[in-house]
Amino acid sequence: MFHKILIANRGEIALRIIRACKELGIKTVAIYSKADESALYVRFADERVCVGPPDSAQSYRNIPNILSAAEIRDAEAIHPGYGFLAENAHFAEACEAAGIVFIGPTPDNIALMGDKAKAKETMIKCGMPIMPGSRGVVSSEKEALDAAKEVGFPIIIKACAGGGGRGMRVVRKEQELINTFLMAQAEAKASFGNDEVYIEKFFSNPRHIEVQILADKSGSVIHLGERDCSVQRRHQKLLEETPSPIVDDKMRRKMGDAAVKAVKFVDYINAGTIEFLVDEENNFYFMEMNTRIQVEHPITEMTTGIDIVKEQIRIAAGESLRNTQKEVRMTGHSIECRINAEDSEKFIPSPGRITAYCAPGGPGVRIDSGAYAGYTVPPYYDSVIAKLIVHGSDREEAISKMSRALDEFVIEGIKTTILFHKRLLKSPQFLAGKYSTNLVDQLLNP
Repeated sequence: MFHKILIANRGEIALRIIRACKELGIKTVAIYSKADESALYVRFADERVCVGPPDSAQSYRNIPNILSAAEIRDAEAIHPGYGFLAENAHFAEACEAAGIVFIGPTPDNIALMGDKAKAKETMIKCGMPIMPGSRGVVSSEKEALDAAKEVGFPIIIKACAGGGGRGMRVVRKEQELINTFLMAQAEAKASFGNDEVYIEKFFSNPRHIEVQILADKSGSVIHLGERDCSVQRRHQKLLEETPSPIVDDKMRRKMGDAAVKAVKFVDYINAGTIEFLVDEENNFYFMEMNTRIQVEHPITEMTTGIDIVKEQIRIAAGESLRNTQKEVRMTGHSIECRINAEDSEKFIPSPGRITAYCAPGGPGVRIDSGAYAGYTVPPYYDSVIAKLIVHGSDREEAISKMSRALDEFVIEGIKTTILFHKRLLKSPQFLAGKYSTNLVDQLLNP
């Protein structure tokens, strides 16, 4: 096992990793920008290194500075968390070249499955059900038009290196295609440094369901069930739950088997997520793979009892999986609400100083957060300030528990999405479990 790990991230996920390391007896090194000097994760790490100014390109995405921090502090491994450099194959290669273990998949895994178009081509070879669309990258206006006509409108243009809902644009009419295609390329270039895009059929009322997998270096692979991530706004997830209200045991086995087969096909190592789009007839199609830990991983931990971050670390250290597929058991129901520093109605960022902070508690309630009274939410990064997770014996109890926990959650000084989640949990569609990725738009624009 490692003696010391550097966490190449910030906020709640950095604190989450620090906690896992402490329980494993591993020393931690936190990196931080000048905007995060007072962050909670910096305080709780064993060591800390400032890697640059607030701009993430000069700090949390600054590979030379991060590797220098790891070498100076004698860290044997780096955990990238999610976002920033987590799906950067070059960073994983640079870690290897420096003799530092990258806690995640191999550079080849990231380069193949982190590129959405390459991943789709690979999954076709694997026999995975695929979303109708272009076979690969669409490079020109003519190729975009030809692909769109073949698929049929409406279509969605996606960035090959995309993630987090960025670089995605829906086109409903042929007349809108060229301008939208050019804007998507520009957005992809600005967000990811890569302007490559591809085209898929756009489904009007789909569910977004993902399967969590773990794979060790000996070739053993297991899945930990599904997460329903259909509550989204502009492709940004707001609430996740497991198990999905629409997935029965038969469908779960089919999706799980497909995910495991895909992971084995590409010799994948460590934690990852296979994401599916499910149509109104419950047919599922491969969308993409996330080659990292997911923001919503806690709900899977709550229902399976498996600490995914610890498993990531153990796998990177060369240990075998601690569970077989038969030993994986999903118990009860778990829901996660992402509490963002945003206006609940307009979803406009609301950075600033938190004047009061009181987190909910009680049985089955978990808070993953780096916020506290007196903390100033910086304007430079993702707006998630807390993840509120609950676990109940069934979905009804989980919803009731989440509603109670949201009522207890006090954050003052800035605006948050707590009020939105209260409203969401009372909506008839959500209560019935009969909703799609359009639910949030329907609530905001009745």
